[in-house]
Amino acid sequence: MFKSKKLLKIKNLKHGFFNSLGGHSKGIYKSLNCGIGSNDKRSNIKKNLQKVGKKINIKAKDIFLVSQFHSDKFIYIDEKYKKKKPKADAIITNLKNFPIAILTADCAPILIYDNEIKMIAAIHAGWKGAFKGIINKVIKFMIKKGCRIENMTAVIGPAISFKNYEVKENFKKKFIKKDKKNSIFFTNSKEKLYFNLTKYIYSSLKIIKIKHIDILKIDTFDIKNNFFSARRALKLNHNDYGRNISI
Repeated sequence: MFKSKKLLKIKNLKHGFFNSLGGHSKGIYKSLNCGIGSNDKRSNIKKNLQKVGKKINIKAKDIFLVSQFHSDKFIYIDEKYKKKKPKADAIITNLKNFPIAILTADCAPILIYDNEIKMIAAIHAGWKGAFKGIINKVIKFMIKKGCRIENMTAVIGPAISFKNYEVKENFKKKFIKKDKKNSIFFTNSKEKLYFNLTKYIYSSLKIIKIKHIDILKIDTFDIKNNFFSARRALKLNHNDYGRNISI
């Protein structure tokens, strides 16, 4: 489990970015696969979530997950919320002792905390969600609920590095069409094109004027780091892959 130095300084706040180690799953899901949307055995995923809960002293059944679909949709959980298993890619809540989590496998997990009104958010930001503005939408909503930019800390967790994120030219054109300045997030090397997802997300946070930002510079594609990676699984011709949990 990895932690943010900035969030560690905050009292009464628990968090963690988990990789693939320390679980019960086998084969391509070895071993801490928390992917409820994967084809792994349900019993293994349940045990893995229990391991995660135990690590930060909560019950697995209390971990709130959503059905992610690479969107700009978020949900707000307060004492009135009743819907179960919603489709969204970000969760915001003001509830205490209510663990929220998102799953990733190369996309960036983002955790946000407002230290004044004690509101938290967890965002699943792949290129689609980031491109659609999910980060901006989540933060604007938090401000609407009373948060202030100067009280917010945002952490960008482990994600695929730009040196392993090869893309096509039409991918770049999509970003350039939206804003010509987006060209800075692309690099050409040996006749190949690469995209810097973490840098793009960091820029999105800076545009909103978030001052307290932490980046965990850990590449999920690099097998040495022991994270699940959709891109690596594709390269190895696996028919599925495990998911990392950030909570």
